Amino acid sequence: MFTSSFYRFAAAQAAGTIFILSTISTSSIEEVAEAAPNGIKWFQLYIYNDRNVTLNLIRRAERAGFKALVFTIDAPFFGDRRPDIKNKFALPSHLRFANFEGELSQRINSAKIGSGLSEYVNSLFDATLSWDDVKWLKSGVAGIIVSNHGARQIDSVPATIEVLPEISKAVGNQVEIYMDGGVTEGIDVLKALALGAKMVFFGRPMLWGLTYDGEKGAYQILELMRREIDLAFALTGKSKHNF
Repeated sequence: MFTSSFYRFAAAQAAGTIFILSTISTSSIEEVAEAAPNGIKWFQLYIYNDRNVTLNLIRRAERAGFKALVFTIDAPFFGDRRPDIKNKFALPSHLRFANFEGELSQRINSAKIGSGLSEYVNSLFDATLSWDDVKWLKSGVAGIIVSNHGARQIDSVPATIEVLPEISKAVGNQVEIYMDGGVTEGIDVLKALALGAKMVFFGRPMLWGLTYDGEKGAYQILELMRREIDLAFALTGKSKHNF
């Protein structure tokens, strides 16, 4: 919900890392791709009851150079985010959900207030997801992101780092495993790699950098994380190639 979502992508491109764009981003697929055309782009995807909406998003992402779909299965409904309801949170008037078109865009952006938005978006999501939907998108899965959706969907969920070893053991070498959630320092990355993750993702630190100094601040966060990772490896006597 930042007007400068494309700044994050430009910073990720400069740092040589991956950026994942949300379906319900306030910057469109095309805007983000134009901001940094040579970056590594992945697109986070919800499955909608109207499969044409889903297909349209996929085709636009493909045309814009996005290389992977992050198929989200832990949010068939929006969580009951009581602080948002209590505070009557609404998407600011100068922002919009930029990836929707035509009548759907008008409807979803007119319902962008608190519980009204949640109820409307819930009506769009397909809550009956199964492995058949994965086959519909593509045969097989290339990787798994262990995530608790920022711990915003349901209270009392375990931290992703807690369940990572069990998932890593179950999956073995069949596909790569990634992790997000709770990653704020380089040592967090080292822990995740030691417990079976091939790669980690993080979001909140990028918002801190954006708030501080826009694209430059976001890039500084990525470089700070890189330095902390290098230091963590050095101080534990590990090589990045040992994992």
